[in-house]
Amino acid sequence: MADTVQSVERAAPARGRRARGAQAPEPKTDAAAPEAASPAADAGTLVGYYRQMLLIRRFEERAARAYTEAKIGGYCHLNLGEEATVVGLMAALRPTDYLFTNYREHGYALAKGIGADRVMAELYGRSTGVSKGWGGSMHLFDAEARLLGGYGIVGGQVPLAAGAALAVSYKGGDEVVMCQMGDGTTAIGAFHESLNIAALWNLPAVFVVINNGLGMGTTVANSSAEPELYRRGAAYRMESMRVDGADVVAVRDAARTAVERARAESRPYLLETVSPRLKGHSVVDPARYRSKEEKEALKAADPLARMALELEEAGILSADERDRLDAEVTAEVDAAAAFADESPAPDVSTLFDYTYATPVPGELRRLPADPVFGS
Repeated sequence: MADTVQSVERAAPARGRRARGAQAPEPKTDAAAPEAASPAADAGTLVGYYRQMLLIRRFEERAARAYTEAKIGGYCHLNLGEEATVVGLMAALRPTDYLFTNYREHGYALAKGIGADRVMAELYGRSTGVSKGWGGSMHLFDAEARLLGGYGIVGGQVPLAAGAALAVSYKGGDEVVMCQMGDGTTAIGAFHESLNIAALWNLPAVFVVINNGLGMGTTVANSSAEPELYRRGAAYRMESMRVDGADVVAVRDAARTAVERARAESRPYLLETVSPRLKGHSVVDPARYRSKEEKEALKAADPLARMALELEEAGILSADERDRLDAEVTAEVDAAAAFADESPAPDVSTLFDYTYATPVPGELRRLPADPVFGS
């Protein structure tokens, strides 16, 4: 199996951007390399990416705080440390493209253009949230934004994404379906079944593995016989690539390659981004499985701090301008939290409103305290 390793200069501030591509026996061995003609990111675009990353960071920090204040119930998984990956992936999609995610999806909703107020309200379980307060942190959904759900079951979104890509193909559309997942998902059957059928049926799907090195507390090296997860695409003759998830432009360019090939050729693609998270698996995970040295290394590699420094060194964003952006974003997140606080909880009578997309005769709507056979 042939590998290609290329270093491509993309944008100011200039630096090497590395992506590794794994090729199926067909087509050509250079097919998964980043497009050489990809346009450079101008200063305004880079600042825009930085602002989106900053919004995700401040939002997630506020969500962590709200969880400790018991304003968010259930589980809560944050995108802290994955901001460059999130923004880069979403920058490669058209507004009409579809997105399926796992339960670590707050940042994806924000980068897809959903307002911070509606996302925060959903985390609070309020009726003004994107899922009317019934989804919570793990189940954001917005059909208009074409975010077709966060899924709490590991890998639950992968077959659904393949099905959505089949629908696009059947209707002759030009949309692409992107399916995000964690590294642990690559070990379950639904992942392999979905990639296999996507390759067999030539579906316009991009499967994205966010590899943060840990499936909960187990390292990828200890759970996967092939820890370079992008190589799994070779089993299905699927083009694949691995990219530095801390580099927003590198992720964007790799994702553009994957998305546009899926769109133009109606062929699936497997993209792996190496994106270590800064905190534990969930808000309540203290990550004691990490050594002090590992935690310090993660802090030093923080993609937000890295991009801020590079923009300042390139003369694109001064420290004062960065502080102004931070204040602006913090105010936006504070307003979102206030909106969520003031929003009403959903009425119990709406509990079953979205069980089915269309009415189903005889649908059961009994609550736990209701009698089985009526009054």
